[in-house]
Amino acid sequence: MGTVLILVVAAFFLLMGLYALAVPAALAQPFGIRIESPVARSEIRAVYGGFGLAIAALLGATAADVGDIRPGAVVAVAAALGGMALGRIISRLLGDATGFYPNWFYCGVEIVAAGLLLLAR
Repeated sequence: MGTVLILVVAAFFLLMGLYALAVPAALAQPFGIRIESPVARSEIRAVYGGFGLAIAALLGATAADVGDIRPGAVVAVAAALGGMALGRIISRLLGDATGFYPNWFYCGVEIVAAGLLLLAR
């Protein structure tokens, strides 16, 4: 069961990474971020695309039981997801109120994904 949970989260990162590489402006648009310059497209492709693919690969290796990386890998990725959710919560506490989508939707996704990874340890 743990391997399936890891693969679900890996698929999320894989799809996000591929989407960011293919259409960086579309990925940023729901957040009100306008991606108009080559450097902005490169940043979205690097941070969301490259990072997403790297995390998907790490989780794929974890699911395939390569080496002894499972405990550390799932905790590290869960911590990163938790940190992203925490950043959204702190932003709200500092006065940046937002609607449910996209901010709170993705906060929920991040919390659920982190929880799934911790269950998969």
